[in-house]
Amino acid sequence: MPQIPEKIHELTVGQLSARSGAAVSALHFYESKGLITSRRTSGNQRRYSRDTLRRVAFVRAAQRVGIPLATIREALAELPEERTPTRADWARLSEKWRSELDERISRLNRLRDHLTDCIGCGCLSLENCVLSNPDDISGERLTGSRLLAEDRRPPRG
Repeated sequence: MPQIPEKIHELTVGQLSARSGAAVSALHFYESKGLITSRRTSGNQRRYSRDTLRRVAFVRAAQRVGIPLATIREALAELPEERTPTRADWARLSEKWRSELDERISRLNRLRDHLTDCIGCGCLSLENCVLSNPDDISGERLTGSRLLAEDRRPPRG
């Protein structure tokens, strides 16, 4: 990983890319989404403060665990004066994301456990398919493979 001399307080997009491991296009995308900021030189070139490295690391770590960019942006917006996230900030913010991640893990485990049920079937019946009809509410009362926007019929009995 290339080292940036201490005397350099701003990075070009190429330096930021090389140091962070994020592609230049990803850095431009992060900037367009308000996750990082730059200033423009008189020649209209981007310059990033050194602390942008930590913001990029924060964004990439959150993305790796599946946190949507909009949620990451909201978290970064909570920091005073758009400062760089600290270890304590990461701990606080990641705690907020824990229940969302736990739910996602639960859904993925359910998908993994029931994936073999569909091999060779092809019907994806709403009566008993946990892939196309997770947490089936109507399946207890109705049968068949129909999606109902809202069931207004009285239960059969």
